[in-house]
Formats: sequence, structure tokens, C-alpha cells
Amino acid sequence: MKRLLLVLLIALMMVSISNAADKIVFGAALSLTGKLAKEGNLVKDGYELWKEVVNKKGGINVGGKKYLVDIKYYDDESDPNRGAKLVEKLITEDKIKLILGPYGSESVFATSAITEKYGAIMVQGGAAADKLYTRGFKNLFGIYTVATEYMDDILNMLKDKNPKPTTVAIVYSNDLFSTQVAQGAKTSAQKYGYNVVLFQDYPKGTQDLSTVIAQIKGKNPDIIIGCGHFQDTIVIVKQCKDYKVNPKALAFSVGPTLPDFVDSLKGDSEYVFGSAQWTKSLKYKDPVFGSNTEFVKMYKAKYKEDPNYHSAGGAAAAVIFQRAIEKAGTFTDIAKIREALSNFNEETLFGKIKFDNTGKVVGKGMAVIQILNGTQVTVYPESVAEGKMVYPKPAWK
Repeated sequence: MKRLLLVLLIALMMVSISNAADKIVFGAALSLTGKLAKEGNLVKDGYELWKEVVNKKGGINVGGKKYLVDIKYYDDESDPNRGAKLVEKLITEDKIKLILGPYGSESVFATSAITEKYGAIMVQGGAAADKLYTRGFKNLFGIYTVATEYMDDILNMLKDKNPKPTTVAIVYSNDLFSTQVAQGAKTSAQKYGYNVVLFQDYPKGTQDLSTVIAQIKGKNPDIIIGCGHFQDTIVIVKQCKDYKVNPKALAFSVGPTLPDFVDSLKGDSEYVFGSAQWTKSLKYKDPVFGSNTEFVKMYKAKYKEDPNYHSAGGAAAAVIFQRAIEKAGTFTDIAKIREALSNFNEETLFGKIKFDNTGKVVGKGMAVIQILNGTQVTVYPESVAEGKMVYPKPAWK
């Protein structure tokens, strides 16, 4: 009997070891609580849907053998410094070197320094600051169009509209991402021949922008560009209405693409433009989900709502990581995975993805959405437009 029990115990241990060996474990430190919890959890939703779909198909194919996927999560509580410590824990204690990125430029900036230090590798679909790619890192790859290009498509889209807009006011939160968006918007506005009549920052996290709105009103611009985050956008829209500021176009880097934008503002969200890294109407193929359209269907079936670009970015980053591992033929040799990412050139649900020698995505561009009848409608590029934009913006009711 004792011998039989010993044999069974050894067999169970062997099964356990075999199961562990047949699994690829990724790590992620995300903002699951705190001020960026909304966006952080949306990124996680994208990761989880990818994991579910891959595992249903038998896993990631590495050298002819399938490996199931698992993801080890930690909550960084929306604190970049905590995120860095948690990524260090993932690498040094959990022995995970395949890191899926967090949400937010400041968090990616902090955590990617850790992956670089320890020879781990990160693919991120949640941050856009140009500064991420100026440090000479070899092990960071990002799929967001960078911050300085964020508002270019909106300004290009509007430049020849009738009546022709000629003046632009740019206001921005003084955080890393928003500052770079604003600087890029200013460069784009000047490139397209606009006169930038106001370029004004405001304190990060402020809930009263009346002073800034008064400055905008004094300049009476044709276009207002807001570069900040979700709560900033809500405040600007509300206070523009309060102060009866009526531009021909009101556009934001972040906010209109989130489901809560319309819920928070109701009718006041109408006709607002938003830059989007991704929209559900894009007609891309994808090696895991089949197509962008299929990704949207799967996401809605799982989460009972349409995805936005945060979730799509998470899913796409994971897809790209998977494809690089498959092309490299290994999930342990970081140098080979890095080489596969450096040479990546494939269509995914997030678009045609290719990286430059800094790890930055190139040539992807941005979509533009407008809130019409309480719905996010893709209005640019025209080739994928779901509806016709409204311009100029009607005055507040």
C-alpha cells in the first residue's frame, strides 16, 4: 500500500511538473485600483480575452509544440514607482521575463527601466509618450502611435473644412503624456497653417479649469484641442458650456473614446471629436482573432459591451508578443524574441505593425471619432468612416 501511494505521489508530481513545463507565463503590473483603474482594467480585459482565445485553440505554437498561456497580475495601484517594484518582483521572484505592459506613459517609463535592467522584454499597448523611446532601450516595444502625433490626424482632417478654421487653442495637463501630445499638436497646427492663439498648461488632476476656459474665451479660437485625461476632458466640456465658449470644433486626446464619456456628459458630449488609437470599424485581419470585426464580437460576448482602444491595445500587444515568440521558436531566449519583434511586419487588429530601431511603432496613424446621437462614430479616415461628421459644431443648447 505504501509503495502504491508513493508511486501515485510521484505520478502526480510528474503531471504537475509537466503541466508547468507546458505553460508560458507572462507577467503584468497594472492599475487595477487607483486613479487609472478604469483604463488599467480595460487593458487587462484585452489580455484576458487574448488568453482565453489562445488557450481554446490549444496555446502558443513554439517549434511545433503547443503551450497554454497564463498571466501573473499585480496591482500597481496607479503608482509608477510601485509598478516598477512589482515588475522587479515578477522578474526576480516569479522568474517571469515576458512582461505585458501597464497602462499610462509614466508607468511604462518606470517599469520598462526594470525590464531593461534585468534583461526581460516588454510589449506594451497602453502608453504613447515619445520619451519612452529616447533612452536607447532594446527590450521595449510599443504599439501606440506616439504622443506627438496624437492630434495630427484631427488637425489634418479639419484644415480644409468650410468655414475654414484658422485659429487653434491648445490646453494641456502638465503630465508627461499630455505635455508631449500638446507639443505635437502645436507642431502639427503650425504645419497645416493654423495660428496657435493659446498654448496653456494646467495642474495635473485639477477639477476647476475656469481660469483656463476664460483664457480660451478671450481668444475665441475656431478649434479647441484638449490634451489630458478622462476627468480633465469632462471638466473642460462642462466649463466650456458654462462659459458659452463655442468653437467650430472641440477635440480631445483622451476621453471621448471611453464609454463613460457620454454617460457623464449626456447631451453635452454631442459633436465632440476624439483621437483613437483604434476603433471597432477598422477593417484589419488578425492572426489570433481572425479579424478586428471578430475581436469586437468576441469581446462583446465576454464583457457585454463594445471594446475601446484600451482593451484592443492590450489584446493586440499580447497578439504581437505571441507572434514574435512563434517566429522566434522560443519563449526563453529573449535575444531571439527581441529580434523577431525588431523584424515584425504583420497586420493585426490594431493595424499593420512595424517597429523602428527604438521599439516605437511606425506608420500606424490615428482614427478620429465624433460623438453623434450619443454614440462614438468613426469619421476618419474616410475609408472606414461609419458616418458623416458634423462641422461646425452647433452652439450649446
